[in-house]
Amino acid sequence: MPEAIPPPSATNTTHRALIVCSGPEIDQLLSNLLQQEKWEIRFAANNAEALQLAEDLALDVIITGERTPAKEDLDLLRRLRMIRPHTRLIILTEEFVPGDVLAAIRERAFSYFSRPFSKERLAEMIRIAMSEPFWDDSIEVLSGTPNWARLCVRCDLPTANRLLQFYREASDLPDAETDEVATAFREILVNAMEHGGHFDPSQHVEVSYVRTRRMVLCRVKDPGQGFSLEELQHSAIANPEEDPFKHMETREAQGKRPGGFGILMATKLVDDLIYNEKGNEVLLVKYLEKPAAASHS
Repeated sequence: MPEAIPPPSATNTTHRALIVCSGPEIDQLLSNLLQQEKWEIRFAANNAEALQLAEDLALDVIITGERTPAKEDLDLLRRLRMIRPHTRLIILTEEFVPGDVLAAIRERAFSYFSRPFSKERLAEMIRIAMSEPFWDDSIEVLSGTPNWARLCVRCDLPTANRLLQFYREASDLPDAETDEVATAFREILVNAMEHGGHFDPSQHVEVSYVRTRRMVLCRVKDPGQGFSLEELQHSAIANPEEDPFKHMETREAQGKRPGGFGILMATKLVDDLIYNEKGNEVLLVKYLEKPAAASHS
């Protein structure tokens, strides 16, 4: 699998981050991450102070305080867009509210985390925010409701990882099932970006997410010419049972990176993995054991 986090580029430009205070533990975590990259760090007591600082000083990243509801952070984001349209804003919030994740994507938040969240994933997202120069138009909502969203997603790895975090927040599944679907979804999405879009940022993948009481469905359509599963000799899914690593020889001969386990892994993590005839569109289906509450998105 390609490296998920691109390395920060060397530059003499001073980068500034603003942390809206959450509490000693989170504030220290964020400070440590930013100091490792030698960023200038500012603190604000609340969103009003953060907006004032943003008016006076160019900021690269703003991380909201988790004590404020996401609705207030989205209001800050709308105001921020009027004065600093390219500032990356990462929303932290203690309480999830249905509809917030989709609203955050529409308003071009860089990412979204609600409690309880993984500190490792938060650290990963901050590193992506610190190193990704072009992001503003990378995820576009084509249509969206809490249970059915359709997105246009740019073909690059940082965008794939950002979308995955939004999915984790919106899934409303038990942790184990969230991880299974998220892992399968990422493998198929990255495959689409690599083989269909050739990691060309001018190309886009169309993604749909549908949630019913009894299943989760993800659809990924890439801009490529498609393929047949029978032709995937460079993928582990084509291996005979007696030789589970046969595809590695093909990949080496074709000069491809190590890997090729994505489709096989995805088939083990979801209940159905269905390709269209052309091979450039796939459905991932995960069935739920019992009806669930209304979805989070």
